[in-house]
Amino acid sequence: MSNLARPIAALPIRFDDLLARFRQVRTLSESICAPLQVEDHVIQSMPDVSPPKWHLAHISWFFEAFLLKPYLKGYRSPDAAYDHLFNSYYETHGTPFPRASRGLISRPGVADVYRFRQHVDQCMGELLSNPPAEFAAEIARRVELGLQHEQQHQELLLMDIKHILAQNPLHPVYRSDLRPAPGATAGSVQRWHDYPGGLRQIGHPGGESFAFDCELPRHRQFLEDFSLASRPVSNADYLAFMLDGGYSRSDLWLSDGWAQVKQAGWNAPLYWLRHEDTWHEMTLGGLRPLDLHAPVCHVSFFEADAYARWAGARLPAEAEWEIAAAEQPVRGNFLDSDHLQPVADLSGDGPSQLFGDVWEWTASAFRPYPGFRPLEGSLGEYNGKFMSGQMVLRGGCCATPPEHVRATYRNFFYPHMRWQFAGFRLAKEI
Repeated sequence: MSNLARPIAALPIRFDDLLARFRQVRTLSESICAPLQVEDHVIQSMPDVSPPKWHLAHISWFFEAFLLKPYLKGYRSPDAAYDHLFNSYYETHGTPFPRASRGLISRPGVADVYRFRQHVDQCMGELLSNPPAEFAAEIARRVELGLQHEQQHQELLLMDIKHILAQNPLHPVYRSDLRPAPGATAGSVQRWHDYPGGLRQIGHPGGESFAFDCELPRHRQFLEDFSLASRPVSNADYLAFMLDGGYSRSDLWLSDGWAQVKQAGWNAPLYWLRHEDTWHEMTLGGLRPLDLHAPVCHVSFFEADAYARWAGARLPAEAEWEIAAAEQPVRGNFLDSDHLQPVADLSGDGPSQLFGDVWEWTASAFRPYPGFRPLEGSLGEYNGKFMSGQMVLRGGCCATPPEHVRATYRNFFYPHMRWQFAGFRLAKEI
């Protein structure tokens, strides 16, 4: 999951700084939920969505299970049942409550969950103010892991809140004060950037900076020469695919993708609605006219792959994406930009928007790198056991905390999923 998997340099640990960062991250999670009504906290709109109340409890359970119980002497949980209710998938730790049934947990109530968070925060303050010296290094590593985990759930919260509100025919607004899009009147022209092939290095280099275990180890990979599009595929681009019968042409689709189209009745990206003969999309700011110049969002791997075939191109391999992104600064439309929606970018020839706006589907399966080693114990369940049947996405999105992203970061989802902020850009051989 991180450099927890191997020793790091013996640097002095500043627990006062760690505690300050802990409080900042924890406060942000509650700020994300502040606009919600109590009823919004408890809805599970599909099996892959978790109620916001469950998210808030689970990210507190993580600190309780892996830090407070083993390292804070005399720690007592407010309720022993929480270890079952809010365990996500850690089979070696205990018995997780079934994911698809999280919306059935009416008790503890929302107020009880917030009290649980306060209890955990207070006890974590005690632990980090006076950590046992013999476990100080491991505590620091686990706190960093817990904070990265909570940042993942901050993005998940916004994904799930959007899906929950989108089920309501009233099109409720999550926040009416979101920062407006730049209002570009034209999208940037798609260009191609060439990259030489050869034996290249990808993966996180390790050392003092954080990385999840699936980003390790850094290793060699041979690439052929390739070209990468200067920007993600836009809503206007994707609309052209739709108007050309993209959802009715079986020749464009992988077999599983075509089966999904027919079974689910897909004819547009998730959250697109035809309203008064104009395409709109449901956003966290409510129902809005479709921004034609913004990157297309909420499409599955199957849709991205079909579009690429229609366009006479392909999706990039994750190694190709990383080689291109390693040359770019990590900046873009992230959570702190406060759009909470992909926006058009006219900043130059690119490749632009590699970071932020939309997670970009790649053509690569989520599999271990050569020499991959999961963490020991229950924390080893974090990534490794999910390396089957999922595809890699890169770059972060408009709901990702900016300090949570780097060029080596590997996100992953099943190819049919599209409630995440996912888009794509094209690649091709030179």
